[in-house]
Amino acid sequence: MKITDVRVRIVKKDDSKLKAVASVTFDDCFVVHDIKVIEGTEGYFIAMPSRKTNDGEYKDIAHPINTETREELIKIILNAFEEEKAKPVED
Repeated sequence: MKITDVRVRIVKKDDSKLKAVASVTFDDCFVVHDIKVIEGTEGYFIAMPSRKTNDGEYKDIAHPINTETREELIKIILNAFEEEKAKPVED
């Protein structure tokens, strides 16, 4: 499976650790929305879309099932995020 499109929307809340939301398209036929880019103590990381369970925990709705795919997804999303951040701000 190949990632064919990544779209990143910057979140403009100065006090929030949430910095962006991404959508990733696979093979031009399947998309996953609401992948979060979050600023942590050791840099940026991604959080897959999740939902809150009855016991208060959050469970991923969709996620990579192997390390290789997860690392590729992280790299591609964070690169797209950095490119989006570097664009001039439009009014």
